[in-house]
Amino acid sequence: MSSHPNTLAGLSVPATIPADAMRLPMTMPRLAEKHRLGEKLVMVTAYDFPSARAAEAAAVDLVLVGDSGAMTVLGHDSTVAVTVEELLVLAKAVRRGLSNPFMVGDLPYGSYEISDEQAVATAFRFVKEAGCDAVKLEGCGPMSVARARAIVQAGIPVMGHVGLTPQTATALGGYRAQAKDAGAALKLVEGAVALEEAGCFSVVLEAIPSIVAEATVERLHVPTIGIGAGPSTAGQVLVFHDLLGIREGRGGKFVQRYADLQEEMNAGVAAYASDVRTKVYPQAEHEYAMEPAEADALRAALAQLPPA
Repeated sequence: MSSHPNTLAGLSVPATIPADAMRLPMTMPRLAEKHRLGEKLVMVTAYDFPSARAAEAAAVDLVLVGDSGAMTVLGHDSTVAVTVEELLVLAKAVRRGLSNPFMVGDLPYGSYEISDEQAVATAFRFVKEAGCDAVKLEGCGPMSVARARAIVQAGIPVMGHVGLTPQTATALGGYRAQAKDAGAALKLVEGAVALEEAGCFSVVLEAIPSIVAEATVERLHVPTIGIGAGPSTAGQVLVFHDLLGIREGRGGKFVQRYADLQEEMNAGVAAYASDVRTKVYPQAEHEYAMEPAEADALRAALAQLPPA
């Protein structure tokens, strides 16, 4: 854990938090305080009302409406295909399911790269239309740093994302660990620092060696959120469908599965289909009844109709 001063994107924070703070809305000052106290931050993705309610019930700190929804709920092969409009629909549903977690919206591929003006306009949509508390963008090159700075200067909190950045995975050689040589690792650390200097309130570190994550954490004042980056980060994030097993295959090496809901869903739908085909479902308890007098009246009225 970094020993940096108690700041988060320039915000001062109180010395203490209430005992029941887990059920209070999460804010940037509260995130900073938890980071200062060494409390691990919990982040999970969500893409609809039910997943948001699960995150709310678990009292997670942050919820990411990730562009990974392109793959987990929209059926695309990568995150690249998802549009702003599609992610806004998902984000609005998540917002309706959340009360307390800090909600971050992913800026999808092609929605911020062209110019600072495009980036700010897209970020405003996620805040105004979907109710996001912050947005996230990928990369730590000059373009990403400039876009992050512009959005922050417009008054919207930004979460950075370095390491494996799925939107540009093809250019990185596919979905594989990054920063595995000294030169690439140094570039990543410097990029993460640049994102913090641009005003990012947090930085996601994805699929990088633990030693690189540790070096990055030591040089940042803001909380880092790891996904395949080892235990040194201030918090962890996993994709909702990965951790609950709502997918085919296991996913990344870093995924810890806490349930196998895909198998249960498959079995449940198969059981329903079997019951319908064998006339086991529905049973009498599933039917709606009519008062006997009304049933007699209906039969009398039907008797007056022409034969079928």
